[in-house]
Amino acid sequence: MTAYEPPGAPDPAAPYDAVVLAGGAARRLGGADKPGLRVGGRPLLDRVLAACATATTTVVVAEPRQTARPVEWAREEPPGGGPLAALDAGLRHISAEHVVVLSADLPFLDEATVRRLLDALRTGGAPQGPARPDGVLLTDPDGRDQPLVAAYRADVLRRELAALAVDHGGVTGLPLRRLTAALDLTRISDPVASFDCDTWDDIAAARARIREHGNVLDEWISAVKDELGIDLDVDTGALLDVARDAAHGVARPAAPLTTFLVGYAAAQAGGGPEAVAEASRKAAALALRWAAEDTPDAKPASDAKPTSEAKPTPDAG
Repeated sequence: MTAYEPPGAPDPAAPYDAVVLAGGAARRLGGADKPGLRVGGRPLLDRVLAACATATTTVVVAEPRQTARPVEWAREEPPGGGPLAALDAGLRHISAEHVVVLSADLPFLDEATVRRLLDALRTGGAPQGPARPDGVLLTDPDGRDQPLVAAYRADVLRRELAALAVDHGGVTGLPLRRLTAALDLTRISDPVASFDCDTWDDIAAARARIREHGNVLDEWISAVKDELGIDLDVDTGALLDVARDAAHGVARPAAPLTTFLVGYAAAQAGGGPEAVAEASRKAAALALRWAAEDTPDAKPASDAKPTSEAKPTPDAG
């Protein structure tokens, strides 16, 4: 195991690609459409896509569906062939030297964590340290590897997948550990970002956490920005100060922040009553979904559905 040390000075703009595996059977969720389950008003898949939004190319290996961000679509052959087959299908659509490989059920993954993984991969730890690892992955609170919350050297993945295919007559059905056992990996402990949703209890725990006092505003603002298609860093403290001064104190701080974002989205769309009405409608619908999740004993609903706007990309090879 290669120990992780703080990186030197990697280039934050260095390109990378992302492969998101979103086609599992979700047996412990009774076969529910796990990538479409909402946490904090957003499908799990959209939350993961937001974390890798700076990728040059993002490939989702699954049947096409509506997503908040544009992606390319791929599918393993045969469908349901397992994580290695899905990873192989996704890698056929990317060209960057480094690739972030993610599952679609990570509610707390964020862009900072993705950058941390990439920085450690590019630097190999300290500037004068050992050679760069083949990959960098997160570990969960029990120290278990999470190979689908990781950054890898794409050429190494292709080489090892090809070797496995020769040895086993293909990679369909093979477990991920057959791949990771052959790699030099760096581990980073992150009990929050590595949290994945395999059961209804996991979904409930994720929904409860984002409603905690220290998280709820940031989560809500991120959800609204994603819903309205806004790519904007919001200084929530300054906005709340303005609202407090103007309204002599704010009892419901989400309201002025949401109003600001609705106005910004309407302006980006050209302004006018129609733009304001559409942005307001989207934010109001999101608020209703957010509130509905607080119903005791309610299972989260999946509203994701195929759309004619989704354009699947045929698998190469």
